[in-house]
Amino acid sequence: MRRALDWLDERTGYRSALGHALDEPVIGGASWLYVFGSVLTFILVLQIVTGILLAMYYSASASDAWASVAYIQDRVPFGWFVRGLHAHGASAMVIVAGLHLMQVATYGAYRRPREVTWLIGVLLLGLILAFALTGYLLPWDQKGYWATKVATGIMGSSPVIGGALQQFVQGGNEYGNLTLTRFFALHVFVLPALVIVGVVAHIALFRRHAVTPRWGRDETWLAARTTPFWPTQATYDIAAMGAAFAVLAAITISTGGVGLEAPADPGSGFDARPEWYFLPLFQMLKYFHGPMETFAALGVPAIVGGVLLSLPFVDRSPDRSPWRRTPYLGALCCIVLGAGALIYLARADDAADRALAARVEQAGVQARLARKLAADGVPPQGGMAVFENRGYAAQRLFVQHCVSCHGAPSALMPELADEARLLEPAARSAPDLDAGYGSRAWLRGFLANPDAPEYMGRVKKVQALGENRMPPAGLAGAELDAVVEWLYAQTGARDAKPELVAQGYTLIEEGKCTDCHMVDGETPDIAPNLGERGSREYLESFIARPDRLRHFGKANEMPVFHGKLSEEEIRALAGFVHSLSSMPAATGKVVAKP
Repeated sequence: MRRALDWLDERTGYRSALGHALDEPVIGGASWLYVFGSVLTFILVLQIVTGILLAMYYSASASDAWASVAYIQDRVPFGWFVRGLHAHGASAMVIVAGLHLMQVATYGAYRRPREVTWLIGVLLLGLILAFALTGYLLPWDQKGYWATKVATGIMGSSPVIGGALQQFVQGGNEYGNLTLTRFFALHVFVLPALVIVGVVAHIALFRRHAVTPRWGRDETWLAARTTPFWPTQATYDIAAMGAAFAVLAAITISTGGVGLEAPADPGSGFDARPEWYFLPLFQMLKYFHGPMETFAALGVPAIVGGVLLSLPFVDRSPDRSPWRRTPYLGALCCIVLGAGALIYLARADDAADRALAARVEQAGVQARLARKLAADGVPPQGGMAVFENRGYAAQRLFVQHCVSCHGAPSALMPELADEARLLEPAARSAPDLDAGYGSRAWLRGFLANPDAPEYMGRVKKVQALGENRMPPAGLAGAELDAVVEWLYAQTGARDAKPELVAQGYTLIEEGKCTDCHMVDGETPDIAPNLGERGSREYLESFIARPDRLRHFGKANEMPVFHGKLSEEEIRALAGFVHSLSSMPAATGKVVAKP
């Protein structure tokens, strides 16, 4: 091993470089207060490593971004942990950078000859916030989409260049695929390059001017206590880095990583809230309106940045003691305390808003549902298409438009059941549409007693027909089986028995059914046409225009959905109703009565 290391040193000189790094003098001795810079560098490296791991699975397109993040979160081994570390690491960088800034300011380490070191540090703080802002949009979920849209809207309100700058960042007039790819490019390529250059320059300047010791110590005292970076200060730094990682890992595990809202829906509304480090600006905007809103959004951050950048040039106090520099440190404290107060007010306002809490809870339900549906795969159309999985969109339409008359079927997904129960009427005014609807058992029960409540017994116009309404079929045994099989075959069922279907057709043609019903699927009569009854095409026609003569005509009570719902929505709703026949009949819902 020694010979190998000698060979490597001869060609690289790593020993002298390592010695140069470890022998750096720490003026006045090691201190726990000097660890913030090393911890910040460690978290930056952690962000780079976790970011690379996430990028291996991430797809920067509006159609695939949410799906790829959901895949990372729920399917990739430890993907939730890596993503959680990356997200919580962003907050950690802001916190540690703030502590580092306050420690440097307290020690007066921005003064001559360290002005440029301070200026680069302030710019790095701005880049850290830009990192957080650009990364927020990448999941392409509701929270990131709407929060970033607000941020770019504020950007667009800036004078002169605001509109052009907003269009450049967005990649056009509206949010879309180019918006996401540009934010991804900034987050993954541009900002890391700028940060790495800034960190290298910052550390090089720090090494040039050495650590700034505590104030009030003479040169003799400081020289007597000066020690190399290794081993004491290095041990402090390594211990602090380990503690930082342990805290991040503990937070990530305890919170289950980081949340993922439902896929971004540009046509919806969402109560977006930024991360805590942007809450001061968010809260402050509540107190300004009109032109003053632009001032608050752009002017206040510019003033804060100006105060930080000007400190090395306005603080000319001959002593580095904090008590001799109270105006300058007081300004910094006011900024920190003001930001803290605004964060508290923002949290308090949200906590007191019950309507907001209800909307947030509903958004949480949608987010959990989207993740659950994504387990079946996200369709190529994009994140929002996940709500087509398991027929959710169709069931949602049923809850919105059908439950108020037909009641809530047991076949609904659990995520819709509670909402359906709230809309379910005390007394239904239409037939039950539940699991088993249109099945052989349902048809058998209908023919036996069409006036039963679960069939046509609740329809007032039908009941008003008196003796002219449909009587019990009066069939039994093989004849009943055959007629049921023919009606069942009209639904498009693939398991209908051809021989029974043929027998049923003969019985219907020769019996009394054709006195009222036609069977060709089109020709009207005094009762609904039975041809293709219950098929998807029939149900689409029926839902769109139940008042057609081939359906109920003047006896119709059902709302007309043509023009109220789109063709796609009617098709989806018909598909859900049609699927009920293949589901196991709900207990007590479909009963064959004599």
